[in-house]
Amino acid sequence: MVLEDTAPDSITIEPPGDAQRDVSRPARLWRPRRVLVTPAALEHEHGRAILARVEALGLPVERLKSNRLMGLRDADPRKAYRDAKATLAIVVAPPTKLKLQPIPPSADWRVDLAEGCPAHCQYCYLAGSLSGPPVTRAYANLDAILANLGGYLGQGGVTSAQAERSGEGTTFEASCYTDPLGIEHLTGSLSAAITHFGAWDAPVQLRFTTKFAGVAPLLTLPHRGRTRIRFSVNARNAARYEGGTASLDARLAALRAVAQAGYPVGLTIAPILPVPDWADAYAALARDVAEALAGVPNLDLTVELITHRFTPGSKDVLQGWYPGSDLPMAEAERSRKLTKFGSVKYVFPRELMQAMRQTITETVRTTLPQARILYWT
Repeated sequence: MVLEDTAPDSITIEPPGDAQRDVSRPARLWRPRRVLVTPAALEHEHGRAILARVEALGLPVERLKSNRLMGLRDADPRKAYRDAKATLAIVVAPPTKLKLQPIPPSADWRVDLAEGCPAHCQYCYLAGSLSGPPVTRAYANLDAILANLGGYLGQGGVTSAQAERSGEGTTFEASCYTDPLGIEHLTGSLSAAITHFGAWDAPVQLRFTTKFAGVAPLLTLPHRGRTRIRFSVNARNAARYEGGTASLDARLAALRAVAQAGYPVGLTIAPILPVPDWADAYAALARDVAEALAGVPNLDLTVELITHRFTPGSKDVLQGWYPGSDLPMAEAERSRKLTKFGSVKYVFPRELMQAMRQTITETVRTTLPQARILYWT
Protein backbone atom coordinates (compact mmCIF):
# COMPACT_ATOMS: atom_id res chain seq x y z
CA MET A 1 0.00 0.00 0.00
CA VAL A 2 1.23 3.51 -0.84
CA LEU A 3 0.28 6.46 1.29
CA GLU A 4 0.50 9.89 -0.27
CA ASP A 5 1.66 12.76 1.99
CA THR A 6 1.42 15.58 -0.51
CA ALA A 7 -2.33 16.09 -0.88
CA PRO A 8 -3.46 19.70 -0.32
CA ASP A 9 -5.83 18.65 2.47
CA SER A 10 -4.27 20.05 5.64
CA ILE A 11 -6.32 21.41 8.52
CA THR A 12 -5.50 24.47 10.59
CA ILE A 13 -6.51 24.37 14.24
CA GLU A 14 -7.74 27.56 15.85
CA PRO A 15 -7.22 27.10 19.60
CA PRO A 16 -8.56 29.50 22.22
CA GLY A 17 -6.67 32.76 22.30
CA ASP A 18 -5.07 34.79 19.57
CA ALA A 19 -2.49 32.28 18.34
CA GLN A 20 -3.06 29.78 15.57
CA ARG A 21 -1.10 26.62 15.07
CA ASP A 22 -1.08 24.01 12.32
CA VAL A 23 -0.85 20.71 14.17
CA SER A 24 -1.52 18.34 11.27
CA ARG A 25 0.45 17.17 8.31
CA PRO A 26 -1.40 17.00 4.98
CA ALA A 27 -3.91 14.19 5.02
CA ARG A 28 -2.46 10.81 4.07
CA LEU A 29 -4.41 9.46 1.12
CA TRP A 30 -4.43 5.86 0.01
CA ARG A 31 -3.29 5.19 -3.54
CA PRO A 32 -4.09 1.60 -4.51
CA ARG A 33 -1.63 -0.09 -6.84
CA ARG A 34 -4.43 -1.86 -8.66
CA VAL A 35 -8.00 -0.81 -9.48
CA LEU A 36 -10.47 -3.37 -10.82
CA VAL A 37 -13.75 -2.32 -12.46
CA THR A 38 -16.57 -4.72 -13.25
CA PRO A 39 -18.86 -4.21 -16.26
CA ALA A 40 -21.91 -3.95 -14.00
CA ALA A 41 -20.30 -1.11 -12.05
CA LEU A 42 -20.01 0.97 -15.19
CA GLU A 43 -23.78 0.74 -15.72
CA HIS A 44 -24.17 3.08 -12.73
CA GLU A 45 -23.42 6.79 -12.79
CA HIS A 46 -21.64 6.59 -9.44
CA GLY A 47 -19.47 3.74 -10.69
CA ARG A 48 -18.41 5.82 -13.66
CA ALA A 49 -17.71 8.75 -11.34
CA ILE A 50 -15.42 6.60 -9.17
CA LEU A 51 -13.60 5.42 -12.29
CA ALA A 52 -13.12 9.02 -13.40
CA ARG A 53 -11.64 9.89 -10.01
CA VAL A 54 -9.09 7.09 -10.03
CA GLU A 55 -8.13 7.73 -13.65
CA ALA A 56 -7.61 11.41 -12.86
CA LEU A 57 -5.12 10.30 -10.19
CA GLY A 58 -3.25 8.25 -12.76
CA LEU A 59 -3.94 4.94 -11.00
CA PRO A 60 -3.70 1.71 -13.02
CA VAL A 61 -7.17 0.45 -13.97
CA GLU A 62 -8.18 -3.01 -15.17
CA ARG A 63 -11.60 -3.24 -16.84
CA LEU A 64 -12.80 -6.75 -16.14
CA LYS A 65 -14.73 -8.83 -18.66
CA SER A 66 -17.00 -10.36 -16.03
CA ASN A 67 -18.53 -9.24 -12.76
CA ARG A 68 -16.56 -11.73 -10.68
CA LEU A 69 -13.27 -10.82 -9.03
CA MET A 70 -10.88 -13.59 -9.98
CA GLY A 71 -7.25 -14.37 -9.25
CA LEU A 72 -7.12 -12.71 -5.84
CA ARG A 73 -5.80 -15.72 -3.94
CA ASP A 74 -2.19 -16.85 -3.75
CA ALA A 75 -0.45 -19.87 -2.31
CA ASP A 76 1.48 -17.48 -0.08
CA PRO A 77 -1.08 -15.96 2.31
CA ARG A 78 1.18 -13.01 3.08
CA LYS A 79 1.41 -12.13 -0.62
CA ALA A 80 -2.34 -12.55 -1.03
CA TYR A 81 -2.83 -10.14 1.88
CA ARG A 82 -0.38 -7.56 0.51
CA ASP A 83 -1.87 -7.67 -2.97
CA ALA A 84 -5.44 -7.44 -1.66
CA LYS A 85 -4.64 -4.49 0.61
CA ALA A 86 -3.26 -2.66 -2.44
CA THR A 87 -6.40 -3.30 -4.53
CA LEU A 88 -9.58 -1.28 -4.99
CA ALA A 89 -12.47 -2.96 -6.78
CA ILE A 90 -15.40 -0.96 -8.16
CA VAL A 91 -18.36 -3.33 -8.00
CA VAL A 92 -22.12 -3.48 -7.55
CA ALA A 93 -23.30 -4.26 -4.04
CA PRO A 94 -25.15 -7.58 -3.96
CA PRO A 95 -28.88 -7.62 -3.13
CA THR A 96 -28.13 -8.77 0.42
CA LYS A 97 -26.65 -5.33 1.11
CA LEU A 98 -30.11 -3.84 0.63
CA LYS A 99 -31.48 -5.98 3.46
CA LEU A 100 -30.16 -3.97 6.37
CA GLN A 101 -29.01 -5.64 9.57
CA PRO A 102 -29.31 -4.19 13.09
CA ILE A 103 -26.03 -3.06 14.61
CA PRO A 104 -26.39 -2.60 18.38
CA PRO A 105 -25.14 -0.93 20.47
CA SER A 106 -23.93 1.63 17.91
CA ALA A 107 -26.98 2.29 15.77
CA ASP A 108 -30.29 1.00 14.47
CA TRP A 109 -29.07 -0.23 11.10
CA ARG A 110 -25.87 -1.00 9.22
CA VAL A 111 -25.54 0.54 5.76
CA ASP A 112 -22.52 -0.36 3.64
CA LEU A 113 -21.11 2.13 1.14
CA ALA A 114 -18.08 -0.11 0.64
CA GLU A 115 -16.45 -3.17 2.12
CA GLY A 116 -12.83 -3.47 3.20
CA CYS A 117 -10.31 -0.95 4.50
CA PRO A 118 -6.87 0.22 3.37
CA ALA A 119 -5.47 0.45 6.93
CA HIS A 120 -3.25 -2.19 8.55
CA CYS A 121 -4.59 -2.48 12.09
CA GLN A 122 -3.21 -5.55 13.83
CA TYR A 123 -6.48 -6.05 15.73
CA CYS A 124 -8.66 -5.53 12.61
CA TYR A 125 -12.29 -6.35 13.40
CA LEU A 126 -12.92 -7.28 9.77
CA ALA A 127 -10.57 -10.25 10.05
CA GLY A 128 -13.29 -12.48 11.42
CA SER A 129 -16.11 -10.99 9.34
CA LEU A 130 -15.00 -10.93 5.72
CA SER A 131 -14.15 -13.97 3.63
CA GLY A 132 -11.28 -14.15 1.20
CA PRO A 133 -8.44 -11.68 0.62
CA PRO A 134 -9.17 -8.22 2.09
CA VAL A 135 -9.75 -6.29 -1.13
CA THR A 136 -11.50 -2.94 -0.69
CA ARG A 137 -14.76 -2.95 -2.66
CA ALA A 138 -16.48 0.36 -3.47
CA TYR A 139 -20.14 0.07 -4.38
CA ALA A 140 -21.25 1.64 -7.63
CA ASN A 141 -25.01 1.37 -7.02
CA LEU A 142 -24.98 4.08 -4.36
CA ASP A 143 -28.30 5.55 -5.50
CA ALA A 144 -30.07 2.26 -4.78
CA ILE A 145 -28.32 1.91 -1.42
CA LEU A 146 -29.44 5.36 -0.28
CA ALA A 147 -32.95 5.09 -1.75
CA ASN A 148 -33.45 1.87 0.20
CA LEU A 149 -33.03 3.50 3.62
CA GLY A 150 -36.49 5.08 3.83
CA GLY A 151 -38.12 1.72 4.48
CA TYR A 152 -36.25 1.42 7.77
CA LEU A 153 -37.28 4.76 9.23
CA GLY A 154 -38.37 4.35 12.85
CA GLN A 155 -37.93 0.59 12.73
CA GLY A 156 -34.69 0.10 14.66
CA GLY A 157 -34.02 -1.24 18.12
CA VAL A 158 -31.39 1.21 19.37
CA THR A 159 -32.01 4.93 18.88
CA SER A 160 -35.47 4.28 17.47
CA ALA A 161 -36.40 2.44 20.67
CA GLN A 162 -34.29 3.91 23.50
CA ALA A 163 -35.61 7.03 25.19
CA GLU A 164 -32.13 8.22 26.17
CA ARG A 165 -31.00 8.26 22.52
CA SER A 166 -34.27 9.05 20.78
CA GLY A 167 -33.03 12.52 19.87
CA GLU A 168 -30.67 10.93 17.34
CA GLY A 169 -33.58 9.63 15.26
CA THR A 170 -33.21 6.48 13.20
CA THR A 171 -29.48 5.87 12.94
CA PHE A 172 -27.53 4.27 10.12
CA GLU A 173 -23.95 3.12 10.74
CA ALA A 174 -21.71 3.37 7.67
CA SER A 175 -18.40 2.12 9.07
CA CYS A 176 -19.06 -1.47 10.09
CA TYR A 177 -17.24 -3.03 7.14
CA THR A 178 -15.09 -0.13 5.94
CA ASP A 179 -13.53 3.19 6.88
CA PRO A 180 -15.45 5.41 4.45
CA LEU A 181 -13.22 8.45 4.99
CA GLY A 182 -10.10 6.46 4.16
CA ILE A 183 -11.36 5.93 0.60
CA GLU A 184 -13.45 9.09 0.15
CA HIS A 185 -10.93 10.77 -2.18
CA LEU A 186 -11.41 7.81 -4.52
CA THR A 187 -15.15 7.21 -4.20
CA GLY A 188 -16.99 10.38 -3.19
CA SER A 189 -19.56 8.04 -1.61
CA LEU A 190 -19.37 9.53 1.86
CA SER A 191 -19.99 13.08 0.63
CA ALA A 192 -22.97 11.84 -1.36
CA ALA A 193 -24.38 10.06 1.69
CA ILE A 194 -23.89 13.07 3.95
CA THR A 195 -25.65 15.29 1.39
CA HIS A 196 -28.47 12.75 1.11
CA PHE A 197 -29.04 12.75 4.87
CA GLY A 198 -28.84 16.54 4.98
CA ALA A 199 -31.66 16.75 2.45
CA TRP A 200 -33.72 14.02 4.13
CA ASP A 201 -36.49 15.79 6.02
CA ALA A 202 -36.90 13.19 8.75
CA PRO A 203 -35.45 12.35 12.20
CA VAL A 204 -32.43 10.44 10.91
CA GLN A 205 -28.69 10.33 11.44
CA LEU A 206 -25.80 8.92 9.43
CA ARG A 207 -22.91 7.75 11.59
CA PHE A 208 -19.39 6.67 10.78
CA THR A 209 -16.10 6.31 12.57
CA THR A 210 -12.66 6.75 11.05
CA LYS A 211 -8.93 6.53 11.69
CA PHE A 212 -8.17 8.97 8.90
CA ALA A 213 -8.06 12.76 8.77
CA GLY A 214 -8.91 13.88 5.21
CA VAL A 215 -12.05 15.76 6.20
CA ALA A 216 -11.61 18.84 4.01
CA PRO A 217 -14.18 17.63 1.38
CA LEU A 218 -16.79 17.31 4.14
CA LEU A 219 -16.47 20.69 5.79
CA THR A 220 -18.75 22.67 3.48
CA LEU A 221 -21.38 20.01 2.77
CA PRO A 222 -25.04 20.77 3.63
CA HIS A 223 -25.09 18.17 6.40
CA ARG A 224 -27.72 19.98 8.57
CA GLY A 225 -26.44 18.16 11.64
CA ARG A 226 -27.66 14.78 10.40
CA THR A 227 -24.25 13.09 10.26
CA ARG A 228 -22.21 12.27 13.34
CA ILE A 229 -18.51 11.97 12.56
CA ARG A 230 -16.62 9.89 15.12
CA PHE A 231 -12.89 9.37 15.31
CA SER A 232 -11.46 6.07 16.45
CA VAL A 233 -8.72 6.94 18.92
CA ASN A 234 -6.53 5.09 21.38
CA ALA A 235 -3.79 5.63 23.91
CA ARG A 236 -0.57 6.81 22.27
CA ASN A 237 1.33 3.69 23.31
CA ALA A 238 -1.15 1.59 21.30
CA ALA A 239 -0.38 3.45 18.06
CA ARG A 240 1.98 0.72 16.85
CA TYR A 241 -1.02 -1.51 16.24
CA GLU A 242 -2.57 0.91 13.70
CA GLY A 243 -0.48 0.85 10.55
CA GLY A 244 -1.35 3.04 7.57
CA THR A 245 -3.64 5.38 9.50
CA ALA A 246 -3.49 9.07 10.38
CA SER A 247 -1.65 10.03 13.55
CA LEU A 248 -3.60 10.76 16.70
CA ASP A 249 -2.74 14.47 16.41
CA ALA A 250 -4.05 14.53 12.82
CA ARG A 251 -7.27 12.81 13.89
CA LEU A 252 -7.79 15.28 16.73
CA ALA A 253 -7.17 18.18 14.36
CA ALA A 254 -9.79 16.72 12.03
CA LEU A 255 -12.16 16.23 14.97
CA ARG A 256 -11.93 19.91 15.82
CA ALA A 257 -12.39 20.92 12.18
CA VAL A 258 -15.61 18.97 11.68
CA ALA A 259 -16.96 20.10 15.08
CA GLN A 260 -16.33 23.71 14.06
CA ALA A 261 -18.19 22.95 10.82
CA GLY A 262 -21.26 22.12 12.89
CA TYR A 263 -21.19 18.35 12.73
CA PRO A 264 -22.16 16.30 15.77
CA VAL A 265 -18.95 14.47 16.64
CA GLY A 266 -17.81 11.51 18.64
CA LEU A 267 -14.96 9.43 19.96
CA THR A 268 -14.74 5.70 19.49
CA ILE A 269 -12.09 4.77 22.03
CA ALA A 270 -11.12 1.35 20.76
CA PRO A 271 -9.85 -1.17 21.21
CA ILE A 272 -9.20 -0.45 24.88
CA LEU A 273 -6.12 -2.43 25.89
CA PRO A 274 -4.22 -2.90 29.18
CA VAL A 275 -1.18 -1.14 27.74
CA PRO A 276 1.60 -0.23 30.21
CA ASP A 277 0.30 2.35 32.71
CA TRP A 278 -3.08 2.10 31.02
CA ALA A 279 -4.90 4.39 33.47
CA ASP A 280 -2.44 7.24 32.84
CA ALA A 281 -2.34 6.51 29.11
CA TYR A 282 -6.11 6.83 28.70
CA ALA A 283 -6.20 9.86 30.99
CA ALA A 284 -3.65 11.52 28.70
CA LEU A 285 -5.82 10.67 25.69
CA ALA A 286 -8.83 12.34 27.31
CA ARG A 287 -6.76 15.45 28.05
CA ASP A 288 -5.57 15.58 24.43
CA VAL A 289 -9.18 15.43 23.25
CA ALA A 290 -10.23 18.16 25.68
CA GLU A 291 -7.44 20.41 24.41
CA ALA A 292 -8.36 19.75 20.78
CA LEU A 293 -12.01 20.67 21.37
CA ALA A 294 -11.48 23.60 23.70
CA GLY A 295 -13.62 26.58 22.75
CA VAL A 296 -15.69 24.84 20.05
CA PRO A 297 -19.18 26.38 20.23
CA ASN A 298 -22.31 24.24 20.54
CA LEU A 299 -20.26 21.08 20.85
CA ASP A 300 -22.26 17.83 20.50
CA LEU A 301 -19.87 15.06 21.61
CA THR A 302 -20.48 11.36 22.25
CA VAL A 303 -18.08 8.67 23.47
CA GLU A 304 -18.19 4.95 22.78
CA LEU A 305 -15.88 2.71 24.83
CA ILE A 306 -14.99 -0.64 23.25
CA THR A 307 -12.60 -3.16 24.79
CA HIS A 308 -10.48 -5.54 22.75
CA ARG A 309 -11.86 -8.99 22.07
CA PHE A 310 -11.19 -11.70 19.52
CA THR A 311 -12.57 -14.98 18.24
CA PRO A 312 -10.55 -18.10 17.40
CA GLY A 313 -11.19 -17.44 13.72
CA SER A 314 -10.15 -13.79 13.81
CA LYS A 315 -7.01 -14.68 15.77
CA ASP A 316 -5.95 -17.19 13.12
CA VAL A 317 -6.49 -14.66 10.34
CA LEU A 318 -4.70 -11.84 12.15
CA GLN A 319 -1.70 -13.96 13.04
CA GLY A 320 -1.45 -14.88 9.36
CA TRP A 321 -1.60 -11.23 8.35
CA TYR A 322 0.70 -9.93 11.11
CA PRO A 323 2.92 -12.81 12.25
CA GLY A 324 5.25 -10.52 14.23
CA SER A 325 2.55 -8.73 16.21
CA ASP A 326 2.73 -8.61 20.00
CA LEU A 327 -0.98 -7.84 20.33
CA PRO A 328 -2.07 -9.70 23.51
CA MET A 329 -4.23 -12.60 22.32
CA ALA A 330 -3.36 -15.44 24.71
CA GLU A 331 -6.55 -17.32 25.54
CA ALA A 332 -5.17 -18.21 28.99
CA GLU A 333 -5.17 -14.50 29.87
CA ARG A 334 -8.79 -13.97 28.77
CA SER A 335 -12.31 -14.95 29.73
CA ARG A 336 -14.16 -17.19 27.33
CA LYS A 337 -17.64 -15.99 26.41
CA LEU A 338 -20.41 -17.12 24.10
CA THR A 339 -22.11 -14.65 21.78
CA LYS A 340 -25.87 -14.63 21.28
CA PHE A 341 -25.24 -16.75 18.19
CA GLY A 342 -23.36 -19.39 20.19
CA SER A 343 -19.90 -18.56 18.86
CA VAL A 344 -16.86 -18.12 21.12
CA LYS A 345 -15.11 -14.86 21.88
CA TYR A 346 -12.33 -13.96 24.31
CA VAL A 347 -12.60 -10.84 26.46
CA PHE A 348 -10.64 -9.47 29.39
CA PRO A 349 -11.09 -11.15 32.78
CA ARG A 350 -13.87 -9.73 34.95
CA GLU A 351 -11.58 -8.03 37.49
CA LEU A 352 -9.52 -6.24 34.83
CA MET A 353 -12.64 -5.34 32.85
CA GLN A 354 -14.30 -3.81 35.90
CA ALA A 355 -11.17 -1.83 36.82
CA MET A 356 -10.77 -0.44 33.32
CA ARG A 357 -14.45 0.39 33.01
CA GLN A 358 -14.59 2.24 36.29
CA THR A 359 -11.32 4.13 35.76
CA ILE A 360 -11.70 5.07 32.09
CA THR A 361 -15.37 5.96 32.37
CA GLU A 362 -14.67 8.26 35.31
CA THR A 363 -11.73 9.80 33.44
CA VAL A 364 -13.96 10.61 30.47
CA ARG A 365 -16.69 12.06 32.67
CA THR A 366 -14.22 14.24 34.55
CA THR A 367 -12.07 15.41 31.64
CA LEU A 368 -14.84 15.68 29.03
CA PRO A 369 -17.89 16.66 31.11
CA GLN A 370 -19.80 17.82 28.02
CA ALA A 371 -19.64 14.35 26.44
CA ARG A 372 -22.38 11.71 26.48
CA ILE A 373 -21.03 8.20 27.07
CA LEU A 374 -23.20 5.94 24.92
CA TYR A 375 -21.97 2.54 26.06
CA TRP A 376 -19.10 0.37 27.29
CA THR A 377 -18.63 -3.01 25.69
